[in-house]
Amino acid sequence: MSTRPKPQKARARTGASARGPRPGVSAVFLDRDGTITEEMGYINHLDRTQVYPWAAEAIRKLNRAERPVIVVTNQSGVARGVFTEDLLHEVHRKIAFELAAQEAKLDAIYYCPHHPDGRIEAYRVKCLCRKPATGMVMDAARRFRIDLASSYVIGDSYRDMQLGFNAGARTILVMTGYGRGEYEHQRHRWDRLPDRIAEDLLAAVEIVLGEGARRGPVPRRRVAASRDL
Repeated sequence: MSTRPKPQKARARTGASARGPRPGVSAVFLDRDGTITEEMGYINHLDRTQVYPWAAEAIRKLNRAERPVIVVTNQSGVARGVFTEDLLHEVHRKIAFELAAQEAKLDAIYYCPHHPDGRIEAYRVKCLCRKPATGMVMDAARRFRIDLASSYVIGDSYRDMQLGFNAGARTILVMTGYGRGEYEHQRHRWDRLPDRIAEDLLAAVEIVLGEGARRGPVPRRRVAASRDL
């Protein structure tokens, strides 16, 4: 289910066709821990994966609005030797299964297993995918033909907001996970505030859909069914 980008190599952008570019779709990029699932530190066992009770409803609303829903998550526990990529895949399958049981679907999950100070040599790299770098978002944007300027990044940390700023997307900080603590105690140090603040993912999705309605209809999604899911 998960997609791991190859961030060590820069990828060239292809030019528009002679007929001109097609309109991109407006997507929603979600952080995982503290946004979809409870913030539990390193998830080194499946039992530590707890999906928030409102997450499925929020994602289902986006599905029905035909907005691609893509998770982008840093998972440096792989590089640190805390858990394996195999366990990470199991965690993502569990999340997808629990969401699917409530008719909610993620279009893809991108994760970064790297850290420049990692204990596992294969993952000890300074990559282009670790948030707030934009490697994961850019890979998804190419794959799903996403218009980043009309898309959103939703997460519980300022790192997620920086990712949104760097990608040129709109940002929503949720007060779950680390969100409330970072906002109350750290925002005076931030160079830029999030575009919006929301109590949780469901409230954030209501903002996304409300702003979309005010701007008018978004381009219909033109994505193939993901074989990762």
